[in-house]
Amino acid sequence: MAARRVLYLEPTGGIAGDMFLAAALDAGVPRAELEAQLHSLAVPGWRLVVTRQERHAITGTHVQVVLDAPEDHPHRSYKDIAALIHASALPERAKAGALHVFRLIGEVEARIHGTTLDLIHFHEVGAVDSIVDICGAAVALELLGAPDVFTAPPPLGSGTARIAHGVVPVPVPATLELLKDVPVRFEGVGELTTPTGAALLKAFATFAPPPELTVERIGYGLGTKDFKDRANVLRLSVGQTREVSSALCVLECNLDDCSPQVVSHAMERLFDGGALDVWVTPVLMKKGRPGFVLSVLAGREQAAELTRRVLAETTTLGVRETAVGRHALERRFERVETAYGPVQVKIGALGAQVLNAAPEFEEAKAAALKHGVPVKEVLAAALAAWRAKA
Repeated sequence: MAARRVLYLEPTGGIAGDMFLAAALDAGVPRAELEAQLHSLAVPGWRLVVTRQERHAITGTHVQVVLDAPEDHPHRSYKDIAALIHASALPERAKAGALHVFRLIGEVEARIHGTTLDLIHFHEVGAVDSIVDICGAAVALELLGAPDVFTAPPPLGSGTARIAHGVVPVPVPATLELLKDVPVRFEGVGELTTPTGAALLKAFATFAPPPELTVERIGYGLGTKDFKDRANVLRLSVGQTREVSSALCVLECNLDDCSPQVVSHAMERLFDGGALDVWVTPVLMKKGRPGFVLSVLAGREQAAELTRRVLAETTTLGVRETAVGRHALERRFERVETAYGPVQVKIGALGAQVLNAAPEFEEAKAAALKHGVPVKEVLAAALAAWRAKA
């Protein structure tokens, strides 16, 4: 039986990007490590102001992203934001998670405004504080050990809000569109769940009660407003559950008329869509034609969307789906210092026993290029530093 790390969100006062970041810090995510990774984003000068505050007798953490100077042009396209994230030193899975959030918001905005993702310019969500919030949430999940995330239905609020396009109803159109087909609560006064908060839930969480778990950490993220009818609080609980396997599925299709470039792009879109793994196997098909088998490992809740992406991005006319079980080690990340700079090491553990330790390749590669040494030397140095520390 393998331990599984679980994170459960209770958005009593709704959810926004800064509230998620605050809850993660309150639950013990190391601030210095979080900020170090976020400062690799090439955005104008900013800093996190982290304070202890109270909402309805609940003490927690409040986070505000403060700019050194106002932005002249805070509107960015999806391509602009994707370039910032790809060029950063964030862990690869955090990059994929952040890109998935921005793509969800962009696709929804495109539908609302009757245009395409390429023509959408993010307004509030394209500003530095939102970029830091969204990328910070993706990094925080990595630092919490990449848990399975569950959430209670968020309250959406009511009334009106002023955005870049003028006064709109609450929940604002993007929030409601993002949360179609999942449980929500139409209650509360004011904007309780923002588009950023809605996108974080849609990208990372399953809308259901969590399995039985032993709670290890609790964090309270406080929103800026103080509502009369409720505590403006997002509670985050992290713990472990033990079960024999994870319920997953494998999606597959055969391709004999699809170029490798198209297949490569499809793989990127599938990772952006939340696939746990994607791989391609060369095969010999009927009449001696060379082809590929495209395989996708995913959670059952992502199967429908990932199937849609396979059908849209490749030439296949059908996708096979097979239910599978998976025994998984508990995962966490530790950063070690080497002669080539800090490198993050992914740890795989079964209870208290560590069975695997692997340096993150992209960080090792960046350090190797910077110092002009083979990447295998950086990998060996990182592993040796971790062993000396363990």
